[in-house]
Parts: sequence; C-alpha cells; structure tokens
Amino acid sequence: MKIVMLGAPGAGKGTQAKQIADTYGIPHISTGDIFRANIKNGTELGRKAKEYMDKGLLVPDELTCDLVVDRISQPDAEKGYVLDGFPRTIPQAEALTNALEARHEKIDYAIDIEVPDENIIRRMSGRRACLTCGATFHTEFAPPKVEGVCDVCGDKLVLREDDKPETVANRLSVYHEQTQPLIDYYTGKGVLVEVDGTLDIDVVFEKIREILGA
Repeated sequence: MKIVMLGAPGAGKGTQAKQIADTYGIPHISTGDIFRANIKNGTELGRKAKEYMDKGLLVPDELTCDLVVDRISQPDAEKGYVLDGFPRTIPQAEALTNALEARHEKIDYAIDIEVPDENIIRRMSGRRACLTCGATFHTEFAPPKVEGVCDVCGDKLVLREDDKPETVANRLSVYHEQTQPLIDYYTGKGVLVEVDGTLDIDVVFEKIREILGA
C-alpha cells in the first residue's frame, strides 16, 4: 500500500499519516526525517543535501527524489509506506512516478485532506505554545485553564510566528500555487481520493480506513 498524503499546511495530513502508518504497520516517511537521517549518518546523498541546505538553498528535485527512493527501498517499506511532504510539486511527482515505474511499482492512493483556507487560518492562529516546556494549546479547541498561561509549567503562552494569520495566509498561497496542481496530476493517474478534513480527527481517519479497505 503506497500512499501520498496531500493537503494544505494545517489540514492535519501529518496526524492522519501517522495513524495510517501505525494501523497498517507501514513507515510514515517525511522528507525532513529523511534529510536529517542521511545527514546524521553521513551518507553520500546526505552530504549532497547538506551542501544545499547549508547555503540556504532548496534541495533539488532530483536529489530529493533519490533520497526518497533510497528510503522506500529499505526493508521496513516492503509492504508500503505513507509519504508526507513529498511530492510538493509536479516535477517531484513526475520524478517519483518515473522512479517507481523503473521498479514496476506505482502509488496506490493519493489522499487529499480537504480543509477550506478560512478554517486552517482559524485553526493555526488559535494555537498557543509554551516555549519553556513545548506544550501546545488552542484558544478555541483546547484552551489552557488560565488564559495565556501554560497548564504544564506555568510559563507564558505565545502565538508563534508560523501561526500568525498573515504567515499562514502566505503559506497557503504558496501551497495553492505549487502543490494544488498535484491534485489534478493524481486525479489523472486515477488514484486521488478526497476526505473532508473539517470533520473530527477520528472521523477523518475512519473515512480513510473505508477508502483503504480494512
């Protein structure tokens, strides 16, 4: 079962990817984890990626795809995997398709977690984080006992830069420009399935389980 997760930042695709991985016994693979592991282990691909990252440059699509293909070739991915954060663009998707075809494989499902932009902005701008202990809260969905104060350690809660409405709006704009075309791409491949991400987390996962058939 080879799965690609799609969805805007804050749509909850990482949470669902982890649940899929845990339930079906397949690895949850994110490009960030792959980069970190290869750099830490000093692999040739890791060294190449680090050269770009140290200069503040994006790792080229071809190298990113090589790293992903190397990861999905590991024994734990034999039964399948969930890709989270890759591909992000059409060139990356095409590179992945070509690499898989060379192995006589293909993506089985591209799961798009659909959430309207205004919902995502509300979700993310309501987050509050404790920089001391790392605990997170939400002004609407999981408020602290005392407004602005961490339940865990009693320190001040802050709205992180990444969660500010204008920052979230910018990230969504980039997503729609670069990543939204993947929905058309995987629709054309006949593997795209859409799930309503505005539902409760557990309900979203049940919908995904129905799609995957288990």
